[in-house]
Amino acid sequence: MKRVLAIAAIALLAACNQQEAAPPPQAKGAPPPPPPYQMRPEAASGNRLTASDGQRAYEVHCGYCHLTGGMGTNLLTKQRMMAGEPPENGLLTNRSDLTADYVRQVVRMGKNAMPQQTKVDITDAELDAVARYLGKGK
Repeated sequence: MKRVLAIAAIALLAACNQQEAAPPPQAKGAPPPPPPYQMRPEAASGNRLTASDGQRAYEVHCGYCHLTGGMGTNLLTKQRMMAGEPPENGLLTNRSDLTADYVRQVVRMGKNAMPQQTKVDITDAELDAVARYLGKGK
C-alpha cells in the first residue's frame, strides 16, 4: 500500500512540474474597426465660428450619440415608443416636432442623460446650423 501511495505521489509531483501549455498565438493584423456609429466623421475644414452646414455639424458634434446605434438614439427611441410614437422618432433627424430654439436650449442646458455642451464643444455658429437642420425651418 505504501508503495502505491509513493508511486501516486511521485506521479502527482511530476505532473505539477510540467510546463503550462503555450498561450494561443496572437491574431495577425490590426484589430477590427469599431462600428460606424462609434466613429466620428472628420471635422469639416474651415472656420468653426462661421460654420453653416448643419448636417455636417450634426454628424461631427452630435452623431456619436444621436446617429443610428448611439446611446442618445437608443434612449430617445425607448422614450418615444413609451409616448406611443413609432421607433423611427428616436432619430432626431426623423422628428418633425423639434424647433430651432428647443434644439439650442437642450444643447446648451442639457436634458436628462444629455450633458450640456459648451461653446468649446460646439460653437454658436455650428449650433445655429444644427438647430436649423433639425428644426427644419421652425
